[in-house]
This record gives sequence, structure tokens and C-alpha cells, in this order.
Amino acid sequence: MLQRRSYAFAAGVCLFIALLGVPLIVANYNNYRENGIALLRPQGKNGLDIPKSGVLSLVSLSPNERAGRLQAIAQQSSSRERSRARYLIASDLIIQRQGDKAIAVLQDLEKDYPELAAHIALKRAQAYSLTGDKVRTQAAWQDLLQRHSKSPVAAEALFVLGKNEPQYWQEAIALFPSHPRSLDIARLLLQKNPQQPRLQLLLAQYDYQKPEIVPVLDRLVSQSAAQLKPQHWQTVAQAYWENREYGKAAVAYAKSPRTPRNVYRWGRGLQLSTKQTEAISVYKQLVAAYPNAEESGMALMRLARISKPKEAISYLDWIVNRFPKQAGEALVTKANLLDNLNSKQSAAKVRQLLLDKYGDSDAAAEYRWQVAQEKAAKKDYQAATRWAEAIPQRNSEHILAPRSAFWIGKWAEKLGKSEAAKTAFEYVLSKFPQSYYAWRSATLLGLDVGDFTTVRQINPDFSLPQRVLPLAGSPALKELYQLGQDADAIALWQVEYSNPEKPTVAEQFTDGLMYLAKGENLIGINEISTLEDRDIPLEKAEYQNLSKQLGYWQARYPFPYLPLIQTWAQQHQLNPLLVTALIRQESRFEPTIRSVAGAVGLMQVMPGTAQYIAEKINVSEYNLENPQDNIQLGTWYMDYTHNRFDNYSLLAIASYNAGWSNVEKWLKRFNTQDPDEFVESIPFGETQGYVRQVFGNYWNYLRLYNPQVSRLVAKYSDVHPSMSIDVASN
Repeated sequence: MLQRRSYAFAAGVCLFIALLGVPLIVANYNNYRENGIALLRPQGKNGLDIPKSGVLSLVSLSPNERAGRLQAIAQQSSSRERSRARYLIASDLIIQRQGDKAIAVLQDLEKDYPELAAHIALKRAQAYSLTGDKVRTQAAWQDLLQRHSKSPVAAEALFVLGKNEPQYWQEAIALFPSHPRSLDIARLLLQKNPQQPRLQLLLAQYDYQKPEIVPVLDRLVSQSAAQLKPQHWQTVAQAYWENREYGKAAVAYAKSPRTPRNVYRWGRGLQLSTKQTEAISVYKQLVAAYPNAEESGMALMRLARISKPKEAISYLDWIVNRFPKQAGEALVTKANLLDNLNSKQSAAKVRQLLLDKYGDSDAAAEYRWQVAQEKAAKKDYQAATRWAEAIPQRNSEHILAPRSAFWIGKWAEKLGKSEAAKTAFEYVLSKFPQSYYAWRSATLLGLDVGDFTTVRQINPDFSLPQRVLPLAGSPALKELYQLGQDADAIALWQVEYSNPEKPTVAEQFTDGLMYLAKGENLIGINEISTLEDRDIPLEKAEYQNLSKQLGYWQARYPFPYLPLIQTWAQQHQLNPLLVTALIRQESRFEPTIRSVAGAVGLMQVMPGTAQYIAEKINVSEYNLENPQDNIQLGTWYMDYTHNRFDNYSLLAIASYNAGWSNVEKWLKRFNTQDPDEFVESIPFGETQGYVRQVFGNYWNYLRLYNPQVSRLVAKYSDVHPSMSIDVASN
């Protein structure tokens, strides 16, 4: 339940509530309920549920904590549970360096657990290596290689055996080039002899997301350019591009096979490296060679933005005529250019065409919202509503959909139409439950979910996330992941994942899970979150089904570093979910990340601020890349910003991003007591978005993990995650 702390808080700023008519939204809210629009619903056999299992329920515990219970399960008659228990016991014993005991537990386990036979052989070899018996250890590795030569696990044996017999290392690279052990081999061999293009290309293709790849690429290009074929240049270009070395990527894409994407990135790389004249030339080459390619539409838009108005208009007309997906954006850009040329009447006709022919486009939604805001600023709330009401209906997936629906409710308040306002807020909560505006709607509906004035003092209960089944991969991979054998699962996935440039929805979700398992949370969250951008109808439908499952959202909002967060949140009397929400926004839980401005670590603490805090709390040594130190210092500053603004969390979070002096200026500048109006008025676009994102994160952690809030939100939808799918029980 939500428990309020015992200490008192000042209100800070009182909430102005007045409550508008919602013609389309009011009419359609009940429709959505009748048609079964749910927050989350189960997906049956192809869903994310992990079946109930006594063993799997122990995966999150430490070896010592689960040892006795695993032993009890392992004494049962032959069954999947018994096999799983034995495998985990052996793995734990290996971690504890008790090789002899692990060997005994593993004896004949393959017979009852065939899907992990190769990994059982791996565990046996690892166990023997702990005993000091070199003969039996060598025999175990050879046995693994002979019995499971086609399994990716064989790469582990080839790595070990190759330390004495080099041909095994070459075999590993040839058979399993993407396996982590093969990449380790490549790095070791390059240390001895850096001039090996084949190995440098191997790392470029399979290890490009590591920052140390850039020097490898630089050496490859400088030393072996003459030996590289077009397909090699594409590998190099992709690696540079992924590491934001756009100028170097442009050079490599120029030598790659001619495809629309490669030519576009060639031009874009030139443009991003300030070579505008060259970029224009490449964009024109792209359009001439591939007039109907999607990338040509993108190139025409780039050309329009860097050309003189009359030439730009011709490019925009070309887009409208040939590329319907980009026509809306082109029409808006054209209308703005006509405005600048004082052709107001022509601009008005273009905007009308936008609404009439491309009314479902993102550009139409953005234009409608712009006009709605202008009307609202003049206090013409009925006109504002008329402009805004089409957005959640026609552009329900646009980021403006929940925002416009929420403000229709706020405008209804101002017109004294409290029932219409209530219906609008209920609509937002039902139709856009993951949005920041769902939280704001919940607060205005009176739900006990915390408000800007109370969120600090809430100490919520919450359940911990549970593992879900990967949607792609072999049975062995899924079994290893369920068992918490992350290193082995990740290694297997790196071999099985053969389509990283054009992954299926299932593959991308699984890849995201593996990155989370590695602790590379920024990439993992991004992989899972960007699934919502799929626009091919079949893939879009697959995402929609996936997004109705609790496991998807819990993977999107994970809980790394929770014990540290709880410790320091309690120390500074902060809501731990609010701290988690801020960390997710600041760093995506990456402990060593650094911003352009120099902020460091999980809570993005500036070094100067850290020094000031350390002096205040008498800490002489700290490391901002250390999660413990970073959260200690960051929560102190979060407490400080709350105290400075009378524990009014809206202002505290805004000042964490923009500085308290700016927030104080805004309070004097903006004559409003309505927190939602204040957020809309924040002049720093980054800070305005930051406030929404942090509190949106807080809301998602609350709705996904707090049973009481889950039940409250469930009232506004047919099915709710906590009631429709149970991935928490293993």
C-alpha cells in the first residue's frame, strides 16, 4: 500500500482546479471500454509468462540463500524441477570454487536434461579445472569438443585448448565468429600483431558497440585500406556510424556497395561533419539513382532544409507527390516557408491540404496542437478543444495524443464542465496508461498515487520484477535465461542472433533482455522501447500484442541498483520510486556515463556539485562512477532541492535539471498556481520534457509494481496487468 511518512510537508504551491466539454473524447470513452481496450492482457502460449516453478522462483537469491531449498528439490524423483535444481546447485558450487562437489552433482545429468547437455559438459569442464587435475580437465574439454562440436558452447573449449594449441583459436573464429570467446581471441591476437585486417573486421562486425572499437577501426583504415572490399567498407561504416563518428562513417559509406541506405548515410555523415556542399551533391545523387526509395524522401527533406526558399519548395512538392508518409512534414515545412515569403493565403491553403488529405499524419497532429495552444492562450477553450480533440482520435500513437486529451479535460475544468473533465481524465487513464498525463489524470481524479505536493512523502510498497521468457532463441537459451545463467545465455544469443540490422520484433525484444542481463541498461531499454516505432503493419500488430503484457513494461522499466536506491532514499526521506525514476531519465542506469556538460554517473552529478556535497557530509573520498557514491551524493542533492522548494516535487525535479536559480526566476515570471500550466510555461524545452519524463517514469514504476495502484488503475480498463497476467509467480 501507499504509506505516507510521519513527517510533515509544506504544500508549496496550491493546485488550481476549476474543471471542459469534450465532444469526441466524451462520446468515445465508453466505446473504448466496450471494445476491450485494456492496459495489459495475457497472450497465451506465445506470451512472456514463465511457468510456475519452485526452482525458478529462487533464481534471484544468492547461492547461499537458495542452497537448502535447491537441495530439497534435487532429492525429488526424476523431473524437470530436479534437473534444474541440480544444474543450479552445480553452477553455484563452481562459483564457490568447489569443483569436486559440482562434478558429483553433474553426474549423468545430461540424460534427464538433454536441452542443456552441451552446457552441462561445459560446467563439468569448469568444475574439473577447479580441482587442479590437469589430465581430467583436459579430457573434459576434449569431451565437450567431441560431443558438442556444432554447439556454440564448443567455442569455450576451443578457447581453453587454443592456449596451448593455436589451431583451436583459428577454428573458433571460423566456426563461431560472433561468440564472445572468439572476440576475446581476436583481441588477444591483435595485441600480439595489430596488423591483422581479418580480425579487425571481425571486431567491427560483432563488437562495434564497445567504445574501444574506434581505434581499431582507425588502424584498419589507415593500415589496410587498399585491401578492403566494398562489403568490408560497409562493415567499417556501420561501426563508425553506431559510434557517432559520422565524418569517418561518410568516408567509409562512400566506398561501400551502392544502396539507398548507404548513399543516404554517406550524405548525412558529410552534413553532420559540416561538409554541406558535398552533402548536397550526394543527396542529389541518391535521388537521381533511387527516385522511389524511402531514403530519397529523407534526402529531399534534408535538401529542402538547407536550400533557398524557392528551391526548397520544389523539393517539398516532390516529397508530397512521391512520398505520402513524409507528405505531412513536407506540407508543414512548405507552409512555414510561404509564411516567411509573405504568401499567407498560399500558406493557409497548404495547411488546409494537410488537414484534408494527410489529417492522420504526425505533422497534422502537431499543427492541430499548435493552433489549440494558441486558442487556449487567448482563453478560447472551446475553440482549443475543437482543434485538439482530433489528435487522440486520429493520431492515437503520437506523443501529443495523451497531452491533448489531458488538456481537453483541463479546459473543461475552466469552463466549469466537471463531468466532461472527469470523462476526459478517465479516457487518458484508460487509453494512454503509460503516459505522464495518465498520472496527472489520476491525481485529478483523486486517486491515491501521489501529487506534486505529496509524492516525496509516499513510501510505496512494490513487488520486484520477475524474469520473462525471451520471445526468440533456442530452447537452451530460454532455459539458461530462466535459470539466471546470464553469461551463458548471452554468449549463446550472440551466436544465434544473426539478423541484427533487420531484427524481428521477437528478436529485438530478446536482444534487449540480453543487454539488460549484461547490465548494459541504456542499450537494453532503448532496444525494448523503440519497438513502438515499428510501422510495418504485421510488426506493428506484433508490438501491440507485446505491449499488452506486463513483462514487456517491466523490462522497459527495470530496477537496477534497487538496494542502493532504497538505502539512500530512506536516508534522505525520499520516495525510492521517484529516485529510480530520476536515475532512469538521467542515465538509463549506466554508472559510468558522462554528459557533454561533464555530469557523471547514475544521477549525473556534476563534479563541482559533488565536491560541494562531499564537504557538507564530510566525505573525503568518492568516485562518481561508483554507484554507491553517486547515489549517496545525488540523493543528498535531490533532498536539498526538495527542501529549497518546501518539498514541492515539481519544482525540486525541475531545479535538479535547470538549477534552483532558474526555477525561482520562473516562479516570479509566471503568474499561475496551476502546476500543469507551470510545466507548459517552462521556457527550457529540455527541462519541460525532463519534468514530464521523470514523473512519467515514476508513474510507470508505481502502476507496474504497486499492487494497490494497479487495482486503482484497473477500474478504468477492462483488464489490468496485475490481474490479467501473472509473470511474478514462477
